[in-house]
Amino acid sequence: MKTLYLDCGMGAAGDMLSAALLELIPDKEAFIKELNALGLPGISFTAESSVKCGITGTHMRVTVNGEDEEVQELHEHMHAHVHGSEKHEHTHEHVHDHEHEHEHDHEHSHDHDHDHEHSHEHDHEHEHSHHHSHSGLHDIEHIVRGHLDNPEKVKDDIMAVYGLIAEAESAAHGVPVTEIHFHEVGSLDAIADVTAVCLLMNMIAPDRVVVSPVHVGFGKVRCAHGILPVPAPATAYILKDVPIYGGRIEGELCTPTGAALLKHFADSFGDMPVMSVSSIGYGMGSKDFPAANCVRALLGTEGSEKDSVIELSCNVDDMTAEQIGFALESFLSAGALDAYTLSIGMKKSRPGTMIRLMCREDQRDAFVSMMFRLTDTIGIRESSYRRYVLDRSISEEETSFGPVRIKRSFGYGVEKLKAEYDDVAQIARREGLSPAFVASKIEKELIKG
Repeated sequence: MKTLYLDCGMGAAGDMLSAALLELIPDKEAFIKELNALGLPGISFTAESSVKCGITGTHMRVTVNGEDEEVQELHEHMHAHVHGSEKHEHTHEHVHDHEHEHEHDHEHSHDHDHDHEHSHEHDHEHEHSHHHSHSGLHDIEHIVRGHLDNPEKVKDDIMAVYGLIAEAESAAHGVPVTEIHFHEVGSLDAIADVTAVCLLMNMIAPDRVVVSPVHVGFGKVRCAHGILPVPAPATAYILKDVPIYGGRIEGELCTPTGAALLKHFADSFGDMPVMSVSSIGYGMGSKDFPAANCVRALLGTEGSEKDSVIELSCNVDDMTAEQIGFALESFLSAGALDAYTLSIGMKKSRPGTMIRLMCREDQRDAFVSMMFRLTDTIGIRESSYRRYVLDRSISEEETSFGPVRIKRSFGYGVEKLKAEYDDVAQIARREGLSPAFVASKIEKELIKG
């Protein structure tokens, strides 16, 4: 199983995730060219080498109209429009990212103050002091679906991530989702980060994504409306039901964009699974800390479908031997890997039978239903196992008895062969010999040959 593990021991932001994933693909330059050809107005991507605590990784630099996103004055502002009779009263909330500071020692940025007090007076037209337009979710969708040359799945992923962010901002600030508006510049560089991550995830195409517990930092974050706790309200909302911790790094480590990307793509959160790692990527933030400021991505194989199995079992004491035999035959005919019985003692000293079958994970539901249908049990137990299996092949080979199908098994430094029993039995009947003698003679011939 192709598994991606994301180590978020220093939180996560869109640029850090995209940089970590970028390091997992073979042709990084071609991908950067693809990003720059998407048609995001004024957006330019550059992958730069970065070193944190002696570890070399990649920093994904995004510029908007030739200017670093770190110095965009109103980076990722959120505008909640509360409509009055003649005027619009604006509340300005920050979507915090790792690329800048809001007068609170932001972990993933250079020192840049964002403590703006905006006064907006509107009659029937918006006269914004910065002359920027504002975009709602429908405007974001217009850009994503109407102007970006991406696969439909990537477009769906981008909008799903934005939906999580908008829902979180709505819940945090008490404003309907329809009235959440993204500042134009902030929305463009945020779209850039989200688009890069979604494209890379589509390209890497892992079967399973596991994310570590997320380090969110601790302390306070200052914005235009005062001092807020870390994690910021929107980030905390997105990360509901996700294992998070404060740790010992002061500041905001996980941004709403990073949280939404993790929440959307993660199949599970927890420890790194047992896996054979083939590629490792480090996506660096901007600021330096005692700990390496990065997201680490590990791509590998978590075993394979053939060696991960589910065992379903039940106990019965009121089925006939014929009924049990019918159930076992039905399980095997339906594709169970194995099915068998064990004699057991049950309550009140009654003799009983334990029925067991082994199947793939994706067969679980079908066999649970089948076991309830074909047995008298009212409860089924499940266990997961990892088994070690030799590779197998079957071929027809010439022997002194004629052509015989031979099963060969190999791996782990061993090789085994066995004649197909049906062929052996047919020869034994024809020659008047025992099946054991025929099988032994065939196998000795093949080993010598």
